[in-house]
Formats: sequence, C-alpha cells, structure tokens
Amino acid sequence: MIMVKKILRKYLEVILFLAPFFPFAQSQVEGKPNVIVILTDDQGSIDLNSYGATDLYTPNMDRLAKEGVRFTQFYAGAPVCSPSRAALLTGKTNLRAGLEGNVPIPERADKTGKHGLPTEQVTIAEILKDNGYYTALIGKWHLGHREQNLPNAQGFDYFFGHQRGCIDNYSHFFYWDGPNKHDLYRNSEEVDYSGEHFSDLMTKEIKQVIHNKQDRPFFIYWAFNAPHYPYQGTTKWLEHYKDLPTPRKEYAAFVSNTDEKIGEVLDYLDEQNLTENTIVIFQSDHGHSREERAFWGGGNAGPYRGSKFSLFEGGIRVPAIIRYPKKIPANEVRDQACMEMDWVPTIAELTNATVTDKIDGKSLLPIIHDQKKESLHGEMYWQFGAYDDQKAQWAVRKGPWKLIGNVNEPLGKEKAKDLPSLFLVNLENDISEKDNRAKSNPEKRDELLSLHKAWLSSIQDEMNIK
Repeated sequence: MIMVKKILRKYLEVILFLAPFFPFAQSQVEGKPNVIVILTDDQGSIDLNSYGATDLYTPNMDRLAKEGVRFTQFYAGAPVCSPSRAALLTGKTNLRAGLEGNVPIPERADKTGKHGLPTEQVTIAEILKDNGYYTALIGKWHLGHREQNLPNAQGFDYFFGHQRGCIDNYSHFFYWDGPNKHDLYRNSEEVDYSGEHFSDLMTKEIKQVIHNKQDRPFFIYWAFNAPHYPYQGTTKWLEHYKDLPTPRKEYAAFVSNTDEKIGEVLDYLDEQNLTENTIVIFQSDHGHSREERAFWGGGNAGPYRGSKFSLFEGGIRVPAIIRYPKKIPANEVRDQACMEMDWVPTIAELTNATVTDKIDGKSLLPIIHDQKKESLHGEMYWQFGAYDDQKAQWAVRKGPWKLIGNVNEPLGKEKAKDLPSLFLVNLENDISEKDNRAKSNPEKRDELLSLHKAWLSSIQDEMNIK
C-alpha cells in the first residue's frame, strides 16, 4: 500500500510539473469552469413555466431554475437586440459600449457610418480567451458586418451562425430589409445547409465544440434567433399546441422547440461528466415582439406593461437564471434588481479572469450567496436609439421609483395611445405601470430627471459626444 501511495504521489508530481505544457492537464488542475451563456431572442417576461406561464412546455429551461438561481427583477440592457447584446458582452450600458441602436444591414451601415460594436470594446470572449479559454459563438451576432466587427475579431475563436438580426430557419436567408441575402457562416466562410432547421444545426455545432475542446476550458455564447420572428417551431411542436389560438400557437411552438434544444445540450453535458464544472447562464435579450412579422404578438409579459422597443417593464424585465453546481445553490430565487451587464463580472469572478475595462456591471455572487443582501445597483439607467435624449427613449430607476422619458408602447394592431413625455411610477405599488405620478409627485420626478441628466452628461463626455 505504501508503495502504491508513493507511485501515485510521484505520478501527481509529474502531472503538476507538466501542467504548463499541456492545456488539458492545466485546466483539470486549476479547475477552471466551462461557461455557456444562452441568450434567447424576443422571449416574453414570463414565458417559461418557472416564471408563471401555464400554457407552455419548458422543462429544460425550468430544469436550470431548479438546479440554480432564478432572478425575478432582472433587466435587459435595452429593449432591442443589438444594444442588449452589446451590454451582455461588454458589461457596459449600451451607450458606454458605443452602440445606441440596432446595427443596420451593411448596405445602410456604409452610408451612415454605424458599423456596430466598436473594435476597441473588450468583450467577455476576449477576457476569457486571455484566461486560457477556447471561445465560440453559435447563433446570432447582429453586432456588425465588417471584418473587424465580426465575431472572430471580437474575441471568438470560432463562429457558426448568422450576422444579421434574423434568418429564415430553413433557407437561412435574411429577407427583412434590402436585398435577400443568404446569411449562414462558419467563421468568415459562407456555408450551405439548406433545408436543415437552424436550431438543429446550432445544437450539433455546440456538441462538437464541447467534444473537441475538452483539452481546455470552453466559453460558448449560444445566441438563439428564437422565438424571434419568423415563428418556425417544428411540426412536432405545432401539433402539440394545435389548440392554442394564433399567434400564441406559433410562438409557443418556437419556444418549446428552443427548450428542447437546450435540453439536448444539458443532457450532453451530463453524458460528458461536465455538468458539475460548467456554468450555464440563461436570459432573454428583452421582451416579446408585437411587430407585424410576429403576428402582432404571441409572447406574454404577464402583469408587466410593454414589450420589445418599450422601457415599460414588459420590454426590459426578463427571465434570467444561473446554474453552476460547484458554487451556486440550487432551486433558489433572488428578488434583488439586477442587470444584464452583471454577467461579465460574475463570470470573471467565477473563472478568476481579470476585467481591466471600467464596466457598469456588478458581480452577482454577493446576492447569490446572501438572499437578504440589497441590490448592488443604487440607480439603473437605460437609453437607446441616440445619445441625444431628446431623440431617444430613456429611463432611470432608483429604489421602487422609475422615470421613463419619451415613452413608447408598441400595441400591435391596436391604435397607438397618446403617451406623455415623462412617466413616473412606483413599482412597489403599481407593477403594471398604470398610474403616471409625474404630475402628482414633482419632487420625485425632478430627482430622477436630475439623475438621468447627470448620468447622460458623464457618458457624452466619456464618449466625446457633444
């Protein structure tokens, strides 16, 4: 027995000595966790069972909630796609990340000079790559089309997906603005998988990344284009929801198809014995769409007013979950106000990575480990569409009080309402944001307006915008 122990000790010494020269040995010795960030697209505030949906089937999203921590006051960085993604990847508000609105198609970007996420911005992919990670983006990019703005130039070793905001899931064409364009790439090479559902292709790619990169820790950013229009859930799920009315039926089928694919990847992590050492983060990028191409609706914000494009709660309060069996408690809920930018410092802390940029996010670990700890955000700010708040919708929240400027509320087929320029609400007393207190509480209105003005001025100074 003593001889066996000596041999084992000697073997361990050899492994420790060789670890710097072999990434696999090093990752095992250091115990760096793998990271998968799942971002769904246009998923409503309550559109999974663990958030209150009763007409959907989402066992795999709910599995993450049961095995991790679920947040009830989690806010997207913006109620539209590109700014939300910029906030997720940089840990900054979208204005500080240099992206006020959605990235236009290349033909329009060349005319306007708005090319996407600035190359000088540091992404979580770059942070983790510097920390020894293999980094992959599978799915939707929508943060720029020039070579220097594409995923491979923004920290990702590998990219499989589409560059623009959405694609047809079978032909992989972008049909929604400008010339019809086939939009499916592996890194910079256009690839053709016509007829195969994009969700199936993404799942295959993710399994390949996991299988091929077990010699070093991996970071996978899985950016779904679902349930964003076009609603293209598979026949199986359309049949499952056949008794639901349109457009809920089409939307629900796409949500459950997404859930099914998430389940396939979670099962694969189990099969590879990687579940314990893999951080899985789940979030919707913002609220559900009421655009015509989304049949004027389909998603559900529950008690919250608003949807995509709106800074009412239904546009920015989103489902968000983190699972990491090694260090995160299971089946717990946190009610503190959190923001999308918080994922960058949270991931960095869990992976012992270094964030050198000044960011807006706060690590979520203090509240994850102490449910009584107050929110780490004394104030929260949003603005998108422009750096000029006369042209942009904006909001500021302090405690339960929230002030929205240049209010927008898409209503689908319904006639647009006459909306005030300022809308003040106390969310503790009015979660559905029905009562505008801007006139009845001018002191609180002016306090929050001053906070917004000071915040915006500091950003304009930082970004050299006059």
